[in-house]
Amino acid sequence: MELAQGTQGKRYLMYISQNYSYAILRPLQQQIRTHGGEVKWFLEGTEVNPDFLAADEHRLHSIDEIKAWNPHATFAPANILPTFFPGKKVAVFHGFDAGKLNSRGKNDHFTIRGCFDLYCTQGPNTTGPFAQQAKEMGFFRVRETGWTMLDPLFSDIANNPYKSEADTRPTLLICSTFSKRLSLAPQLIEQVKQLRDSGKYRILVQFHPKMATEIVDQYKAMQDDTLTFIETDNVIPLLQAADVMLCDTSSILLMFLLLRRPVVTFNNQAPGPHILNVTEASEVEAAIDHALTQPAALMQEIEAFCQQLHPYQDGLSSQRVLAATNDLIESDGKELKRKPLNIIRQFKMRKKLGYWRF
Repeated sequence: MELAQGTQGKRYLMYISQNYSYAILRPLQQQIRTHGGEVKWFLEGTEVNPDFLAADEHRLHSIDEIKAWNPHATFAPANILPTFFPGKKVAVFHGFDAGKLNSRGKNDHFTIRGCFDLYCTQGPNTTGPFAQQAKEMGFFRVRETGWTMLDPLFSDIANNPYKSEADTRPTLLICSTFSKRLSLAPQLIEQVKQLRDSGKYRILVQFHPKMATEIVDQYKAMQDDTLTFIETDNVIPLLQAADVMLCDTSSILLMFLLLRRPVVTFNNQAPGPHILNVTEASEVEAAIDHALTQPAALMQEIEAFCQQLHPYQDGLSSQRVLAATNDLIESDGKELKRKPLNIIRQFKMRKKLGYWRF
């Protein structure tokens, strides 16, 4: 189906609960508008800031408003979505599979919760597991599209505020997940101070929005001409500004690897030859310096890994997501089985949203 013809006049809802979701869905919004569709937003919970909505972005404030507007499809960079929303439900993911295991030792990235009609996967290493489950369960489609958030990653950002032509030192970006069990942030406070005081790097620090306030405050207190703590809803300019990343098991490291730049990790849960993983704080600085040399063997491993993770560098993932969604809408997914009722999960979602109409 030709994209403009399939999109014209259709209504698409963006369902978000975290600030980082704006950057995930805006490239898709741009494609929808370009091809004649209409977009509105629903902000769930208190952790997403409505002030980040642009003047031309329209918000729906209630489930009743959503039902009255009657979207053809809802996009969610989340694990769950209310099944009582009208239209098709499309999962576009809030990050890559970083190998994080839950308390039961299972990888939650591939858990099917019975909420979605379509999973738009990022690359071969995620398409396979989801496609196998689709074959077994039969109530959702899987299409490999690439990730919408990365469409801008492969184009230079004009006047990037995080770059500095005057400062020629290599730029180190430090990122961390919020989980106390996995986070480098509380464990490397003294080491980061030493990195700052060495004067060898220009350091940018950005943490997951759920990071504990007391940890954030300690890093903010480190700021000077060398180290800057950054809070943002769009990490892509940060990624483009850095030469090397220091991270843990946060999925943001995978986005950085797609720029074909090296990552040093601290106690990564799924270490591999595409990253330089260390387990002692005393090893961090030497690993960063080694990464900055871009050793040939490491760079070859990064390239091979990226081909499995997200082979698309054309900036057209949003177009592929939109085409897959339109195909689902037009066909009505008639080959799909009925989704499981998930009574308990949907009860919790109704309670969270305060909506009890049927």
